[in-house]
Amino acid sequence: MAGPRVVIIGAGVVGAALADEISARGWTEVTVVDQGPLPATGGSTSHAPGLVFQTNSSKTMTELARYTVEKFLSLDVDGEPCFLQVGGLEVATTPERLAEVHRRHGWLGSWGIDARVIGPEECVERHPLVARERVLGGLLVPTDGLAKAVLAVEAQLRAARDRGVRPLGGHEVLDIRTEDGRVTAVVTDQGEIPADIVVCCAGIWGPKVARMVGMDLPLTPLAHQLAWTGPVPALAGQTAEAVRPILRHQDADLYYRDRFDRLGIGYYGHRPMPISADDILSPDEADEMPSVLCFTEDDFAEAWTETQSLLPATKEAEVEEGINGLFSFTTDGLPLLGESPDVQGFWVAEAVWVTHSAGVGRAMAEWLVDGYCSSFDLHECDVNRFEPHQLAPEYVLARDCQNFVEVYDILHPLQPSGDPRPIRTSPFHARQQELGAFFLEATGWERPQWYEANASLIDDRSIPIPNDWAAQYWSPIVGAEAQTTRETVAMYDMTALKRLEVGGPGAAAFLERLSTGKVAKSVGSVTYTLLLDHDGGIRSDVTVARLAHDLFQVGANGNLDLDWFTRHLPEDGTVQVRDITPGTCCIGLWGPLARKVLQPLTDADFTNDGLKYFRAKRAYIGSVPVTAMRLSYVGELGWELYTTADQGQKLWDTLWQAAKPLGGIVAGRGAFNSLRLEKGYRSFGTDMTYEHDPYEAGVGFAVKLDKGDFIGKAAMERRKADVRRKLTCLTIDDPQAVVMGKEPVYDGDRAVGYVTSAAYGYTIGKGIAYAWLPAELATPGSRLHIGYFDQRILAVVAEEPLFDPTMSRLRG
Repeated sequence: MAGPRVVIIGAGVVGAALADEISARGWTEVTVVDQGPLPATGGSTSHAPGLVFQTNSSKTMTELARYTVEKFLSLDVDGEPCFLQVGGLEVATTPERLAEVHRRHGWLGSWGIDARVIGPEECVERHPLVARERVLGGLLVPTDGLAKAVLAVEAQLRAARDRGVRPLGGHEVLDIRTEDGRVTAVVTDQGEIPADIVVCCAGIWGPKVARMVGMDLPLTPLAHQLAWTGPVPALAGQTAEAVRPILRHQDADLYYRDRFDRLGIGYYGHRPMPISADDILSPDEADEMPSVLCFTEDDFAEAWTETQSLLPATKEAEVEEGINGLFSFTTDGLPLLGESPDVQGFWVAEAVWVTHSAGVGRAMAEWLVDGYCSSFDLHECDVNRFEPHQLAPEYVLARDCQNFVEVYDILHPLQPSGDPRPIRTSPFHARQQELGAFFLEATGWERPQWYEANASLIDDRSIPIPNDWAAQYWSPIVGAEAQTTRETVAMYDMTALKRLEVGGPGAAAFLERLSTGKVAKSVGSVTYTLLLDHDGGIRSDVTVARLAHDLFQVGANGNLDLDWFTRHLPEDGTVQVRDITPGTCCIGLWGPLARKVLQPLTDADFTNDGLKYFRAKRAYIGSVPVTAMRLSYVGELGWELYTTADQGQKLWDTLWQAAKPLGGIVAGRGAFNSLRLEKGYRSFGTDMTYEHDPYEAGVGFAVKLDKGDFIGKAAMERRKADVRRKLTCLTIDDPQAVVMGKEPVYDGDRAVGYVTSAAYGYTIGKGIAYAWLPAELATPGSRLHIGYFDQRILAVVAEEPLFDPTMSRLRG
């Protein structure tokens, strides 16, 4: 036996995958417990229809699905396969859906999955039950198929058992014991199991189990309808379980699968039917299984009518049986993976469907055994990504239900979230409303995208109009705001930026250990630096301002940065970290006239010598105390001005009254994004993530290998000389061809990379797209194409930055 004592709660397809993967890596002192019988325990795995469609806008989710397909293809139980690779077909019945099919095909090209957009004739050839007159085309993914989930559980548990893992069915978990903030045992109705690590893979029961250690999971079990027809005469004589591709009809929230001479029909178009994890019956109480509720025929009526229209052969059949099966939904549609922030050794792998199960099993095994995941970028899935308001029961229920409703919807990348809104508003919100702000949401904050008060700025300007897709949640005012920022001065609300305060006698050494830069410099210094994982992957990019000898302010990217800092705090109490975002606010004052606005308002010296670039000082702006940092994400002279929330509106009014006479404006996020791409500034989570290292991402300048040791340093020394891909700037001449991100980049007919961030550059007069490309193609002048729906758009690799390469405007 080897490794720590691990207890996996839940023997569904996720728990079984983890048991297999972790034991294959040498940890064999592992127990898997489930309240139900093995291998069909009665959770979602036991009734899951098994359709594995790999297409996803998330690269990580697609890669988790791809691994699941590859692994399941290798599994069998006594010769019976665990995966039927019949392919996947998504049909379009409207022009809007056909365009979406092309966009989804682009994702697959970006993530390296073979797929084709096919015409209506081939759709019918591939799935002869489809009515030719209903479809306009489809997306064919040959490697998709049907997972035999219960068989996969059995196959993986058998492999794990052979290595020494102990699977226990019929063991209900009653409690999880903790001591001094870490797990020690799992209490079941048949005794106590000692544990150093507990992993909750309980699925729809996850919230109930997590509460045993005081952890709130933003997960809601919702019922989803699945029906089976009786015999379909057109399928008579079919002896194989499945011969046609699994089929999606997303215009009607439907999917279909073969089962010999019958069809399975899944439906998401009905009303949301949430249930509390506490109200799910036990295996002994349930008529069929705990995750199966009674079929509500009225909710399915519309689905059956539409099915008979799309698949006319079903008119000769009847709905023979059906269930309302429970599945896990989360507030952002992504899994919940990682360790509790409060209880060491308690981990979760929740809200994972069969499609991604084996991939998640591998990811969690790597994370547990190695301390990080090397195969997948998990930043989107980390359970600690949420802000406090995102764990509120009202919020969780509303957003989980919304995600159920939208599961097959065509969603624009900028599409605003639904209720509850607004949740977080800056002290400037009332003033922004007066100026006609169009708000989008950022981590709960209402953030202006543009201001209708600036509509007159469009006059006498030539602002190109993008294509219809890019023009959603866009206004020509965006371009006018960007140009005016470069011409005069603009105020930007930067309150949504996460702000952490790090203090104490050990603060400097702590930040030196966690970051790649030299931050223990003079008081008033500001440093752009990176947080790395142990394998050298970028966990975040941050700015660190030294405000006093033992006090630093960190401009962070989100709650995962706070979690990372908290997990690495020294045990001696010499460092404290706190989130100061809610009690503070920030205005970015940027543009060539910024100093003319600011200097008359203060006795402090804001000349170039008085506050140099990347320096900070405390001062009064009028009567408002501020922390001023001379840095600029838009590439212009100016400052980030921070104050407390109670004085934020006063700061806004003071600056606004001084800026207006000089032609100053307020500007929104649309202009901000355009300006930062002109300047070549990266955005963590979009342009670079855990899977990228600094030298690939073009931020190697922030790594100081000549300083003392820091997390990831050894990996950086190995990786520096082997850069095989690069984050690369592309420009597009066609003003209408504004791409949005995640599109594939082609060298000839070969997909070689994908777009990260994109916008129109209103100063340079070209479209801008940053993309990950092989290093040999990242040469200025290289001509490539970006796949955009059904188009190929010419793009040229450019030197960066595109604007002010000498930095004269920033340093003036």
